[in-house]
Amino acid sequence: MRHYLSIPSFAVVIGLIAGAAQAAPLEIKIQWSVAPAHITPLLPHAPKGVYKHYGKSYTISPQRMRGSGPALQAVAAGEIAFGGMSAQALVRGVSRAKLDLVAIANVMSGGVEGYGASEFYARKGEIKSFKDVKGKVVAVNAIGSSIDAAVIAMGKKAGLVPGKDFQIVEVRFPAMIGALEKGRVAIAPLLTPFNLIAQKRGGFEMIFDMRDALGATETLTWIGRRDFVQKNRAALVDFLEDNIRFRNWMNDPKNRKEVLELLAKVTKRPAKNYADWVFTTKDSYRHPKALVNVTRFQKNIEDLKSLGVLKETLDVSKHVDNSLAEEAAKRIK
Repeated sequence: MRHYLSIPSFAVVIGLIAGAAQAAPLEIKIQWSVAPAHITPLLPHAPKGVYKHYGKSYTISPQRMRGSGPALQAVAAGEIAFGGMSAQALVRGVSRAKLDLVAIANVMSGGVEGYGASEFYARKGEIKSFKDVKGKVVAVNAIGSSIDAAVIAMGKKAGLVPGKDFQIVEVRFPAMIGALEKGRVAIAPLLTPFNLIAQKRGGFEMIFDMRDALGATETLTWIGRRDFVQKNRAALVDFLEDNIRFRNWMNDPKNRKEVLELLAKVTKRPAKNYADWVFTTKDSYRHPKALVNVTRFQKNIEDLKSLGVLKETLDVSKHVDNSLAEEAAKRIK
């Protein structure tokens, strides 16, 4: 009598391979431009005790890009899952690119009462108000970013038209101080800690901040395609659960030393550069449960349209899904 080994059928083998593929953690590619304004590059380095699901249901792959404009293009091309993007990027993505986009979490809010706001500096004594920018050059990190919108808004208030009365150029955040010093630009946004560096060096003065330009803003939210969110909801809720836990960890005074060490490791800058301000009321506001403020987001869009920054508007409530963050927050006790 012959004995035969039991060999799985072709269909079973294919099923096993498919199951293994499905079990692999979801790689979530997220755009960021500057840390720690964007907390994205910090995420893969969170303490193991803080992240419960990392490496199991998902992983994070930070993707550095200049700002919301390049991030929107990358989301449209399917190169990344989410961008830390502005209100105008959402509107342009939906209205012009015809993308079905949705914001799932707050990254950073600027100009919120009791917290810091992005500041714009000039060389001391050269610019008294934005009207003095006529015929000069202003730096932004990226066309289509919140910084860009603030500059356009200030121009509108001063009766100046970008491209006609003054020019806008793109400059990387770390190069802003140098651009000011060399006279390449008249005004540049100096996000913390670059504003602190400028204050210590001397020779610079703040002309306006984000609050003066646009009021309180939902400066950055994680925005991606709705179909990606729907397809990967379970893993994204796991991610936001961990992220909310990480936010709590960052804001806990007992973890201050470890938080500063983590920042120093990721940014390659001394921890002392962050000690006096990061994740305090001197910093921008980050919602502890990662919730997007829909009312503020809507107001930002309406204001941008009235200022001529945007030609279109939209109903933000149809493009914000706080349910993932809400579900994630309920898991944390």
